[in-house]
Amino acid sequence: MSSPATLVSGASSGIGAAIARHVLDAGGTVVDLDRKPPARSHDRLHYIEVDLSDPKATADAARSAVLRFDITALVNNAGSNRPALLENVAMEDFDYLMNLHVRAALILAQAVLPAMREAKFGRIVNIASRAVQGIPYRTAYGAAKAALVAFTRTWALELGRDGITVNAVAPGPIETPLWHDTRASIKRDSAARAPADVMKSVVTGRMGTPDEVADAVAYFLSPQCAFVTGQLLYVCGGSSIAATSW
Repeated sequence: MSSPATLVSGASSGIGAAIARHVLDAGGTVVDLDRKPPARSHDRLHYIEVDLSDPKATADAARSAVLRFDITALVNNAGSNRPALLENVAMEDFDYLMNLHVRAALILAQAVLPAMREAKFGRIVNIASRAVQGIPYRTAYGAAKAALVAFTRTWALELGRDGITVNAVAPGPIETPLWHDTRASIKRDSAARAPADVMKSVVTGRMGTPDEVADAVAYFLSPQCAFVTGQLLYVCGGSSIAATSW
């Protein structure tokens, strides 16, 4: 068994890659579960290929991870978006997003829990979204992210006495390929109205960066975060307190 590790789903790119980089820079070990390998290599970055929308493949990868590594921290970060207005939401897309965001998070948490309980220490961080407050075209995505917030609060209540904290970070507009792909998908929808200027809802006047989300995650992962659990932190430039029609 290796030294304590942080399992980060979807750590090969975007916010997940920034989270992995922060853990590595702090001297930690990262286990990356993703469909594609990370762009960078590091002797403490370990990649396990898996399609996290496939429950069986996810369970197999989780078993492999906990057998090979002493995982004391979990970041449920992997995500995708298939935007659609209510009347156009496809059940296939709904199931895909629920499997990827919700079912995978549950499978991974169940896999790492025994070792955390034995160690009397653990950190779980769920990556939610500002979309839990409501954004058009996000019926499935928003529902999946809201489920992660419910997981956060429920697990915090159940695991606090075991020395395990559970918190969530909800990014707003972050400069990632997923953000731009989502906007492009909406613009291609012939039935869609033109997206509003998202910057009108960002009171800081700019988009955020993956590193700014990773900074928040790093705090929740830290040993010093022993008295903070069950919390949802928006990293959104104030967009969670401003109205948006986008």
